[in-house]
Amino acid sequence: MVTERRTVDFWFDPACPLSRVTATWITAVAGQRPVDIRWRVMSLSVLNEGRDVDPEGDEEGYLWIPASVCAAIQTAYGHTALGRFYDALWTAEDGGRREWIGDLVEALGAAGLPVALAEAGPTTDHDAALRASHDEAMGLVVGEVGTPVLAVTHPSGSRHAFFGPVVTETPGPEDALRLWDGTLLVASVPGFREIKT
Repeated sequence: MVTERRTVDFWFDPACPLSRVTATWITAVAGQRPVDIRWRVMSLSVLNEGRDVDPEGDEEGYLWIPASVCAAIQTAYGHTALGRFYDALWTAEDGGRREWIGDLVEALGAAGLPVALAEAGPTTDHDAALRASHDEAMGLVVGEVGTPVLAVTHPSGSRHAFFGPVVTETPGPEDALRLWDGTLLVASVPGFREIKT
């Protein structure tokens, strides 16, 4: 069992449902282990630029909008505020989990952020910040990856980054910790790259 405090940089595309499941997992881990999460934005739109066919099926470019709002939040209000917004974006009115992201303005209000930040969505004002955050994540991993990207910084200062883990449902408390411990173990092996099933 790992007891030293770790920092996890968690890069996500705000509209990716699987990233959201992984986010609920790492949040559950942080509730049971000494883990600090820094929420960061990346973008499937940036990732898929230049492809003949968008694997997300986003020909209209909608995915740029929530990612741009996240970049505006990250830039102006920091990682903690971005985490609050991300959580609100995926939380239904009854407190349950949404199947798809909610209204950006409502999520901003629920996160205690200025609702005017929604105006950043359809603009290119925060493209540079979005791309810089995305590129930082991509610079830490090898090969063709998606979202999320995690980077774990250990008390020694060493850092391990990887794509995922991608989970389709949030593990229960015991399994969440087993997945965390196992992820740390395999990611610490030099040359480790990827696990898929």
